[in-house]
Amino acid sequence: MTGDLSVTFLGTGTSTGVPEIGCHCKTCVSSDPRDKRLRASVLLRKGGHRVVIDCGPDFREQMIREDVGSLDALFITHEHYDHLGGLDDMRPLIRHGLSCPIYAEDNVIHAIRTRLPYVFIAHPYPGVPHLDLHSASPFVPIEIAPDFVIEPIRVTHGRLPILGFKIGDFVYITDAKTLPPETMSVLRGHTRTLVLNALRIEPHPTHLSLSEALDVRASIAPTDETYFTHFAHSFGTHEEITAMLPPHVHAGYDGLTFWA
Repeated sequence: MTGDLSVTFLGTGTSTGVPEIGCHCKTCVSSDPRDKRLRASVLLRKGGHRVVIDCGPDFREQMIREDVGSLDALFITHEHYDHLGGLDDMRPLIRHGLSCPIYAEDNVIHAIRTRLPYVFIAHPYPGVPHLDLHSASPFVPIEIAPDFVIEPIRVTHGRLPILGFKIGDFVYITDAKTLPPETMSVLRGHTRTLVLNALRIEPHPTHLSLSEALDVRASIAPTDETYFTHFAHSFGTHEEITAMLPPHVHAGYDGLTFWA
């Protein structure tokens, strides 16, 4: 059973990307294109509308690869550079009368204004991106179109509260370490397809490890498929990761598209 939401992984790597600069491990030197992992991001398409979740430093390359010339909205999970470092590259998407509202929590909006001060000064130089920032809050749905509603949900990245997103019965969560009870109550029994971060095999203080991600997946109990994302190079190659996963759990890779 598939839905009418198209999901494309723009990036499935952690903050340093894969291959990592200066590394010659088996994953980083792999010739398998599925082992080339840009920073984590996803493209959602439904009914002619296009939405991206997270805008990292690989944003330009990701948009060119998927031939995206306009977006209906951009959602930001949190303020870390690998999730919003590509905001200046949005300039071509908001020229010539085009607009793209950006939804993020208030602390993330503050971080954007602080890190890109040249965008928000009284007399910016010509060509700066005109970022249309809008406040988002957990469990307050945002309508892109009548049949395309995105609900932010609360997850915790170490001690940092961040956002995941639920679109119908599809759920996208990255950079999580824990999910609070109120989020679990929203997801259990209401999730068909799940995307979840699984950084590596060993435990990490702010990200789910493989065993932790599998535990969260079991607790949510999606009725269809689960895709893992946000991989470190130390996790292994795509083939190695895939061999560790149970049925109906898949290793995401850049460019993979599925229907949810």
